[in-house]
Amino acid sequence: MEQRRGVSNLIVERLYTASDGSTSETGRPGESPYTRGIHPRMYLERSWTMRQFAGFGTPEETNRRFRFLLEQGQTGLSVAFDLPTLMGYDSDHPMSVGEVGKCGVAVSSLADMEALFDEIPLGDVTTSMTITSSAAILWAMYLVVAEKQGAAWSALSGTVQNDILKEFMAQKEYIYPPRESMRLVADSIEFAARNTPRFNPISISGYHIREAGATAAQELAYTLGAGIAYVEWTVARGLAVDEFAPRLSFFFDAHNDFFEEIAKFRAARRIWSKIVGERFGARDPRSLKLRFHAQTAGVTLTAQQPQVNLVRTALQAMAAVIGGTQSLHTNALDEAYALPTAEAALLALRTQQVIASETGVTGTVDPFGGSYYVESLTDRLESICWAEIEKIDAMGGMVAAVERGYPQAQIAKSSYEYQRRVESGDLRIVGVNAHVGESTDPIETLAIDEEAGRRQRANLRDLRASRDAEQVSAALAAVRRTAAGTENLMPAILEAVRAYATLGEICDALRAELGVYAEEAA
Repeated sequence: MEQRRGVSNLIVERLYTASDGSTSETGRPGESPYTRGIHPRMYLERSWTMRQFAGFGTPEETNRRFRFLLEQGQTGLSVAFDLPTLMGYDSDHPMSVGEVGKCGVAVSSLADMEALFDEIPLGDVTTSMTITSSAAILWAMYLVVAEKQGAAWSALSGTVQNDILKEFMAQKEYIYPPRESMRLVADSIEFAARNTPRFNPISISGYHIREAGATAAQELAYTLGAGIAYVEWTVARGLAVDEFAPRLSFFFDAHNDFFEEIAKFRAARRIWSKIVGERFGARDPRSLKLRFHAQTAGVTLTAQQPQVNLVRTALQAMAAVIGGTQSLHTNALDEAYALPTAEAALLALRTQQVIASETGVTGTVDPFGGSYYVESLTDRLESICWAEIEKIDAMGGMVAAVERGYPQAQIAKSSYEYQRRVESGDLRIVGVNAHVGESTDPIETLAIDEEAGRRQRANLRDLRASRDAEQVSAALAAVRRTAAGTENLMPAILEAVRAYATLGEICDALRAELGVYAEEAA
């Protein structure tokens, strides 16, 4: 029988029949093991959250973009932070030169966070913050802004990424060593379970793993393997799994292979339901439901023929919706060049709105359920994922596997194989190695100049001159004392934030006690 290989290099038969159908339990939507979706009526009851990723320049500039997108029908905010913020440096640190506001918004203090959400009522909007190594501090800033607005923490809804294991595996934006970093994540999950019952303290992120070159099955295995580690570390604190598992969320890539992506999302729900129920003994049905945000695959965007990126994004978004996402970001056509312009960001949002309003795909739940191909592919991805999780378990779990470099090496191999297939022509990419055509005229892009850096440095000078220096010093000393012990760090971090200690100052206090990490070459 004729065969081909999909994006993840899995063999695809010419035809699938009843003999290839699933032997696994699929159930009904809203019922264990949730293969077909976590809600009985899915989008018939409520649409997914349209959450466009945005952030650039100063907090004031990004605030204007947020308000523009909300006015255009976006239903949730998603914050992109610049590299200094991601790495725990203030905008005036020597390491920040040339990077302030370039790949996201610059946030160095509570004052910046206040400006970022000016006139945006945090009690009424859900917010996702894509930050990990310094996540506890940025989340503390968000909580204090809500406090100042008069919004109860119990009413806040949103997500902070906070998935440090994928940083060691893929994105490499880490500060502290793996186990010290895991302490901070567990502190956040424990604090959320007791103080912010509607806020997700972590988004366990396969997206960056896939963007680094992993296959769909590896994305599943390493993401869910990380999820196992986070549950283990939090249970070790003395929390029952049902106290916090309902607020664990996930973040997946929506790549080019349409049916493979749909099957991946279905398999993810089934596997996680089994992990939480069978391995950890969860009894609350909410603990068993894998809730996820999806983002279309930035790595598939091409600088060649950038308008074609609209087509890629639309098809990837459609796969995420059919696969049952709870939240979605669609990339803009110009993101192979730069951060999106307002016009490109609006067109990306309109892509979601067209899918929701005009295609009819929201009218039934899991429309490909029962497809011989999709059910077979769901089973295959699940089987590969379980085999990989067993390997990780044999190494002592995901933290130990990361420390020995196992998932990093596997991702690198898959990335190399993908690029080899592109260069050989086995994988055809329109505009790159197929239908190349003539070069296109340059498109308009968003340019971030050095003005953001100058303004941020001036603001920090003013902040340091006006705040209570003794209060800041005492708060930072408390962060260091807590970091040297075993108590939850979130209360001390919150007090430092309230005193207007800066991001860099708090991270430096943590660096002094937790250490810093440098990856060794394999």
